[in-house]
Amino acid sequence: MNEPPRLHGGSFAAWSRDRLGLARRGAAECGDVWQLEPGVYVAATARPCEAVLHRAQDFPKPPSPLFPPLKRSSGARTPQERAHAHAARMRGLRPQAVAARIGEIAPRTAQFADQWPTGQDVEILPPIRHALAEIGVRYLFSEDAPTLLPFASQLFLAREVLVRPSRWVWPRWVPTPARRFRTRQQVAFVDALRPIVRRRRSSGRLGDDVLGQMLRSSSRYGLLPEEAILDSLPGITVATFETPSRAAGWILLHLARYPQAAGRVAAEATLLPADPAATTSTHLDRLHYTQALVREVLRLYPPSWLLTRRVRRRTQLADYTIDAGATVLICPYTAHRDAREHSDPDQFQPERWLDDSDSPTKPGVFLSFGTGPHGCEGAALAMAMLTLLTAQTARCYHLSEPPGPEPGYQVTTLEGLAPVGLRLRATSRSGGPSCFQ
Repeated sequence: MNEPPRLHGGSFAAWSRDRLGLARRGAAECGDVWQLEPGVYVAATARPCEAVLHRAQDFPKPPSPLFPPLKRSSGARTPQERAHAHAARMRGLRPQAVAARIGEIAPRTAQFADQWPTGQDVEILPPIRHALAEIGVRYLFSEDAPTLLPFASQLFLAREVLVRPSRWVWPRWVPTPARRFRTRQQVAFVDALRPIVRRRRSSGRLGDDVLGQMLRSSSRYGLLPEEAILDSLPGITVATFETPSRAAGWILLHLARYPQAAGRVAAEATLLPADPAATTSTHLDRLHYTQALVREVLRLYPPSWLLTRRVRRRTQLADYTIDAGATVLICPYTAHRDAREHSDPDQFQPERWLDDSDSPTKPGVFLSFGTGPHGCEGAALAMAMLTLLTAQTARCYHLSEPPGPEPGYQVTTLEGLAPVGLRLRATSRSGGPSCFQ
C-alpha cells in the first residue's frame, strides 16, 4: 500500500510537547500528507486539506463530544432532524441575515473599545470574551439574551474545564468530575431556554433572531422538535464567542506589533458613523483594509488550527492510500503557510487580500472557517464582529505590548490556538477620555 511518509521522530509524545513545531516540520520534510503514528495522518498543505473537508462521504465529521444530547431528551438526533436544525440556524446566520443586523453588533464592539482602561497593562482575552459573548448571545436570542447570558458563560467555563490536559484519557461513558460539571451547566442552560421556546411558540411571537428562525415551520421538514432545538443550541451559543475571542486576541496583538497597519485601520474606521447603532452593512463593506488585516491574522493564526476526520472507507488522498478507520488531522495552520498558495507565507501582509490573486474563495487558500458541507455556520457573524471590533479599537487607541524580551503570553494549542495571558496597553489616539463622546 502506498502510505504517506512517516515523520522521523514523530509520535504522540512528541506531538503533545510541541504541536505547532511538529506540524511545521512534518509539512516541510514530508510534504502534502504525512504519518504521525500508524493510522494517524496529517493533511498539511492546502489542496489535501481542501479535499478532506469537501469529501464528507469519505471523511465524515465526528459528532462533537462537548455538549452531547442530554439523557432526558429523546437521544441522538436523526439525520433529518440534524439537517433541519442546520437549515434553520443558517436562515439566521447566512451573510444576508448578518448584514441586516450590523446595527445591533456595532454598539457592543464600540463599547468594548470605549471602556478599555488606558495607561495600564490589561489582560485582554477575558474582556474580549465578555464583549463577544454579549454580542453572540444577543444575536441568537435578542430580548431573551440577558436571561441566558449567565448560563452561556457557565457553559464556556464547563467547556474550558472539559478540555484541560489530563493525565488520563477516560472513555466517554465515564462520568468524570469535568463531565458531571458540563452536564450540570448544560441542564441549567436548557432549563432556562425551554420556557423561552414554549412562550414564543404559544404566543406566536417567534422573533427574528436565530432562535426565532429555528421555531419556524419548514416547508420541507415541518416544525423542528423542541428537544432538537434545545440539544443544538448549547454548542452554537458557546461557538458564537469562544472561537472569535481567540481570533480577536491575535488581531489586537498584531495591531500592537504593526503600528503602521493599525494606523491604516484607524484611518479607515473614520468612515464609520459617530453613532455605532447607525452602522450598516454598507459601512462594514467599506472597511476593505480592516477586513484584509483580520483575514491575514486568521491566516497566520487560525483559531481552529487543527480539525479531525475519521476515514469511512478506503480512499485516496494526494496519491496516497488511506485505510478505513484511520484518523486524518487537517491542519489549516500549515496549509496557510503553503508557499504554492501564498507568497512569503510567514510574513504578515494584509495587502495580499486586496489582490484578487489571493481571493479567499480560491480553493485551499483560506481555511480558518473550514470549508465544504461542515464549514463554520457562524463565519459571517464572526467576520462582522471581528472587523468592527478591530476598527473601533484602532480608531480609539494605539496598542503596545508590555516591555521585556519575552512574549507576555503563552501560546496554547489544545482545542484551539490562543495567546493566553496576553496583556496589552492602550493609549488614546485622540487624547480625549472617549472616542465616542
